Amino acid sequence: MKQGNIGVTSENIFPVIKKFLYSDHDIFLRELVSNAVDATQKLKTLSSVGEFKGELGELNVSVRLDKEAKTLTISDRGVGMTAEEIDKYINQIAFSGAEEFLDKYKDDANAIIGHFGLGFYSSFMVSKKVEIYSQSYKEGSKAVKWSCEGNPDYTMEETTKADRGTDIVLYIDDENVAFLEESKITELLNKYCKFLPVPIAFGKKKEWKDGKEQETAEDNIVNNVEPAWVKKPADLTDEDYNKFYRELYPYGEEPLFHIHLNVDYPFNLTGILYFPKVKNNIELQRNKIQLYCNQVFVTDSVEGIVPEFLTLLHGVIDSPDIPLNVSRSYLQSDGNVKKISSHITKKVADRLQEIFKAERTEFENKWDSLKIFINYGMLTDEKFYERAVKFNLFKNTDGKYFTAEEYKTLVESNQTDKDGNLIYLYTNDAEQQFSYIEAAKAKGYGVLVMDGQLDVHLASMLEQKNEKSRYVRVDSDTIDNIILKENAATVELTANEQNALSSIFKAELPEDKENSYWVSFAALDAESMPVMITQQEFMRRMKEMAATQGGMMSFYGQMPNSYNLVVNTNHALIKRLLENTENSIGEKVNPINQQIAALKQMVETINEANKDKKDDEIAETDKELIKSNNDKVAALEKDKEALYKEFAKGEDMVRQLVDLALLANNMLKGEALSKFVKRSTSFI
Repeated sequence: MKQGNIGVTSENIFPVIKKFLYSDHDIFLRELVSNAVDATQKLKTLSSVGEFKGELGELNVSVRLDKEAKTLTISDRGVGMTAEEIDKYINQIAFSGAEEFLDKYKDDANAIIGHFGLGFYSSFMVSKKVEIYSQSYKEGSKAVKWSCEGNPDYTMEETTKADRGTDIVLYIDDENVAFLEESKITELLNKYCKFLPVPIAFGKKKEWKDGKEQETAEDNIVNNVEPAWVKKPADLTDEDYNKFYRELYPYGEEPLFHIHLNVDYPFNLTGILYFPKVKNNIELQRNKIQLYCNQVFVTDSVEGIVPEFLTLLHGVIDSPDIPLNVSRSYLQSDGNVKKISSHITKKVADRLQEIFKAERTEFENKWDSLKIFINYGMLTDEKFYERAVKFNLFKNTDGKYFTAEEYKTLVESNQTDKDGNLIYLYTNDAEQQFSYIEAAKAKGYGVLVMDGQLDVHLASMLEQKNEKSRYVRVDSDTIDNIILKENAATVELTANEQNALSSIFKAELPEDKENSYWVSFAALDAESMPVMITQQEFMRRMKEMAATQGGMMSFYGQMPNSYNLVVNTNHALIKRLLENTENSIGEKVNPINQQIAALKQMVETINEANKDKKDDEIAETDKELIKSNNDKVAALEKDKEALYKEFAKGEDMVRQLVDLALLANNMLKGEALSKFVKRSTSFI
C-alpha cells in the first residue's frame, strides 16, 4: 500500500471545493459521467486502430445508488488506469497561485474547475470520502484502489477487480443527502447527460404490474446516444426534427421552422435551432437554447455564443471548440466564440431567405410568429439587417404581404409629399383607427399594420437608413396634412373667430393629468369630419419607445399624452356654431374685443416710438403704461373666456362634437359615454 500527499501547492484545495464551488455542486455528476464516457470512447478508438485486441463487450456507463451505505457509484468499462496513471492524473494537481485565482473567480465555479482541471475533484463537493477502483485495459495490469477523505492525504493499494475500467465511489456527506435520492440523480442525468454518446444506465426500467410499479431486468438507459443534431440532414425527415423538438421540450407547441447547423471549418459546430411560435413577450422566451460540448450539456445561458436576438430561438448547439467548463469571461473574449456567433447569424439568415424564396405562402402564413425574431435581429445586428431586409415583410390592412422594395414600388408614386418624402402610413390598431384608415383609403393611400412589440423601434431605424422616408401613424394628423401634396388650404377665419372656437372647445375637453389637449384649425373638405383628434407622431413614438426602452427615454414616458383637437373650418356645423356664438353672446364679446384691440394698439404705438431706444432710455411712464395695458388685456381675455365657457355649457352641439371625436379614438368611456348616448337620443 502507498500513502502520500496529493501534490498541491496549497492545502486549501478541499475547503475551496466545498466553499467556492458549492453553488454549482450538482455539476460533480456531469464531470464524473463525462470522464467515464471519455474513458469508454478512448477504448473504442484504441480498438478501431488495433491497439486493443480484446473484446469490447457492453460499454454502458453505470450510475448506482446505495442509500444504506450512503454511496453513489459511477462505473465504466473503458481504458481504466494503472497505479502510475492515477499518480499522474489524480495525485498531481497544478494548483499554484490558489488564493489570487480564487479571489478573482470566487463566484464562478466553472472557471475554477476548468482552469485547474479539477473535474474529478468536484466529487468532494458532496462527499466525505471518495474511492477509485480501476484496472487498465493494458495486458498484465493490476487493479488499483485509491482512497481519500477530503484532505491532502490519500492511500493507494493493489486490489482485485472483475473487469477493466473504473468505479468511482462517492460516500455522500450529511449535508448532501439529497444526492442519495433517485429523483435528484434522475434530474441531474436528464439535465447534463441526456445526449451523451455512450449509454448511461441508472437502475432498472420499471413497469406497472399487479397494481404497483416494479423493476424489470432491463437496464434503464437515460440518454439518447444519437440525437438528431449528430446525424446528417439528408438522413432526417421533418417528423424526425419535430420528434427531437418534443424530446427537448415535451410541452412545447410544434415549431415553425428548423435550421440544421453543420460546420467543420474554421471551427466545429453542429446543432439544430428551432423557431418557436411566439408573438410577444421577448423575455419569457430566453434560455431555451442548450449548449453542449461533445454531447455534454454545458449551459442554457448562451448570450455570449448566440447573437442576442437568436436567444429567442429554441434548440441545441454543440461545439468541441467551446470548453466544457465555460465561463462568462471566456465567452466574452474568445475569438472562436465570436466566429461561431457570426456564422450562426449568417446560417439563420440564409435559411430564412431560402424558405422565403421557396415557400413564400407558408412564410407569410407564419409571419406573425416569425416577425418578432426578424425585427429584433434587424434592430440589434447590422449584418443580419443587411440580409433580412430582403425577406422582412410588411402587412397592409387588407392582409397582403410585401417586402420593403415591393411596397415602396406600390405606393411611391401616390404617397410622396410635395417635399419628396415617401410617407408610409401605418396603424397599430385597425379597429380603433378605422375612420382614419378609411380617410386614407379614400385618397387611394395604403396603410400598413404595425402592431408588434418592436414596430415603433423598427420604424425609427428604417427612417434613419432610408433617406426621404417617414413612417407616420394614420391618426397623427389629418390625412391631407400627413401627405401634404401642396401648401395647406388657408383657414379663412379671423383671429377673433379662431379665439372663440378655441375657447369654446377647450371648455368642453376632458380634464385629467394623463392627457393634455390643444385646439388647432384646418380647412378640410366640407364632407370631412367637423372635429377630429390626432396625436403628434414624434411625441407619441417617443412615449411608446420609452415603454420598452427605459433609460434616458423614460423622460418621455413620464410626460402626459398630448392630443390635438382639429377643427374643420369648412364644415357646416362649425360655421353654424360660429353663427350661434355671435347670436348668443356677440353683444357681450364684441365690445371686449374692441377694448382689447384698442389696448393692444396703444402698446404697439408706444413700442414703435421706443424701438431704437435701450431699456434704460425708455421713459418710466411708457413702461408703466405698457404694463397697465397688458394687465387689462389679460383681464379682458379672462372675461371673454368666461363668456365662451358659459356659452359652451349651454350649447349641446359643442359637447356632442367633442364626444364624437373622442369616441372615434376609443377615448370616450364611463360616465361621459353614458351622457353621450342620452344626449344622442334626445337629438334624435
